[in-house]
Amino acid sequence: VTGCYCETHVRGSVSLLYRLVFFNLPLLHSAAGVLLKVKSNVNRHLKERNTLPKIFAETVRRHGDKTALIFEGTGEKWSFRQLDEYSNRVANLLLQRGFVEGDVVALFMENRSQYVGLWLGMAKIGVEAALINFNLRLEALVHCVTISNAKAVVFGSELTEAVCEVHSSMGKTVQMLCSGDWDPKRVPAGTECLEPLLDAAPTHLPIRPDRCFTDRLFYIYTSGTTGMPKAAIVVHSRYYRMAALVYYGFGMTSDDVLYDCLPLYHSAGNIVGVGQCLIHGMTVVIKKKFSASRFWDDCAKYNCTIVQYIGEICRYLLNQPVKDIEGKHKVRMALGNGLRQSIWEEFTSRFNVLQIAEFYGATECNCSLGNFDNMTGACGFNSQILPFIYPIRLVKVDEETMELIRGPDGVCIPCGPGEPGQLVGRINQKDPLRRFDGYVNEGANSKKTANSVFKKGDTAYLSGDVLVMDQYGYMYFKDRTGDTFRWKGENVSTTEVEGTLSRLLDMKDVVVYGVEVPGAEGKAGMAAVADPERSTDLEKFGKDLEKALPPYARPVFLRFLKEVNKTGTYKFQKTDMRRDGFDPSMVSDKLYFLDPTRGRYVELHQELYSSIISGKQKL
Repeated sequence: VTGCYCETHVRGSVSLLYRLVFFNLPLLHSAAGVLLKVKSNVNRHLKERNTLPKIFAETVRRHGDKTALIFEGTGEKWSFRQLDEYSNRVANLLLQRGFVEGDVVALFMENRSQYVGLWLGMAKIGVEAALINFNLRLEALVHCVTISNAKAVVFGSELTEAVCEVHSSMGKTVQMLCSGDWDPKRVPAGTECLEPLLDAAPTHLPIRPDRCFTDRLFYIYTSGTTGMPKAAIVVHSRYYRMAALVYYGFGMTSDDVLYDCLPLYHSAGNIVGVGQCLIHGMTVVIKKKFSASRFWDDCAKYNCTIVQYIGEICRYLLNQPVKDIEGKHKVRMALGNGLRQSIWEEFTSRFNVLQIAEFYGATECNCSLGNFDNMTGACGFNSQILPFIYPIRLVKVDEETMELIRGPDGVCIPCGPGEPGQLVGRINQKDPLRRFDGYVNEGANSKKTANSVFKKGDTAYLSGDVLVMDQYGYMYFKDRTGDTFRWKGENVSTTEVEGTLSRLLDMKDVVVYGVEVPGAEGKAGMAAVADPERSTDLEKFGKDLEKALPPYARPVFLRFLKEVNKTGTYKFQKTDMRRDGFDPSMVSDKLYFLDPTRGRYVELHQELYSSIISGKQKL
């Protein structure tokens, strides 16, 4: 018997090894080729002390009269030469105004071509742009301007009201420049109109400062789902790395036309998207704001071959009525992150998009991933045969606190296939592909790094995200740290449950989170559903839920509201809803409870709430 077991075990091991080699070698060859290509280019730019403006100058030389940017809002087209001249005017105007290398200017405006020209012009003279979320107001807006030490704010006229609300809090030394429709009666006192100043500025290239590839380019702020936004530092090499990895990894060309409907204050829109224009000579169509109803019309009109998505955008597109135009486009690739596995194949088949270029990354991270071979549901791949080529890892964390779990030697414990863990990347400050540039507020850096992660004494970046890897090395996004909760002895992934519930509810916005119930171990699941028309059939939903989810993953509580708050990058904000809990006296929206004795959802009134809190009502 022992002999038979050993022989079978050996056969199984050989079979697994064969499959590992079979899957890993082609992917390893492809991924390694991309890494080597980008690394070689980065080393060259380092040696030549290049910067993004210098790289862009080479792009202008190659593609001068080609269309660089199209602003969908007006249809206006800028050639690479026009973008270059506009940014030169910006640089020369700031020099005339006394701005010097290392100064910061805040940029607070909605998407348009001028946005790109403004920060690019600043970069030409070493002035660093603080790219501020145009959805911010009051205290958060003031915080973002002040933490960057901005000496000026360039704002769009569409945001005049927001600027007026906080102008008195910014200090008299901050210069104010308004771009767009000019009305001197509406803007804060002392504000100047930007356009005539730029028209009068010279178009020649100013003398370049002595900047290098690892110097600061601009600041991008975190989404700020909890607390105040943090200003992440983006250096020139980081901008290049993020744009180049997706360009080479997903097989793009300079002939592609990219549809960018993402906010330009965010890395996905401004680096992954616009970066293809500035670095690789691609035409980029800039959309003022994402519109699900106009998405495919725009793509067809401008002959787009690549579209960008993030967060819930793909689900919003699937939720639109079917129309002829969605099959009459030239889009071959959808590029982004956050496409739920539950709708992946439905999206590709309905819209006939052959390639999903899903990637994992964050503005400040050093452990980006790419799904280079179109594997359904995966956000990336890392070789199981030669994992040291790309030093990233999934490490075990405490299921309750999400603290790193360490072995007897004090080093973090790596996860095996199928085991969820936090994604980490080893930091090497001498390597632009592995460095961590951190935040303007250095106090925030300590929360994103840890020591002795891969080996004793090293330092690694903590992504804050939980992923799971299969036996071949494909990585799948599971949850953000803190979003996973335990109920009835099982881990519940909010991301997975949200995807299932949204599909059952005709693609409605659904946010899932855990709430504490006195006397109960773990956290009970609660789902907030955006249903302004009250169209949900609770009885049908309850029956569908029984088939779709195991008992521990089914929400114990439901909350129906008009809309769900989202970040500017279409991610759900859960903090306030967690705080509200399921108390009917604290929540004005309709609440429901999954009654285990009846097997269906019943309205949660104050008497039932008291019964749950006291422990009389079983969960």
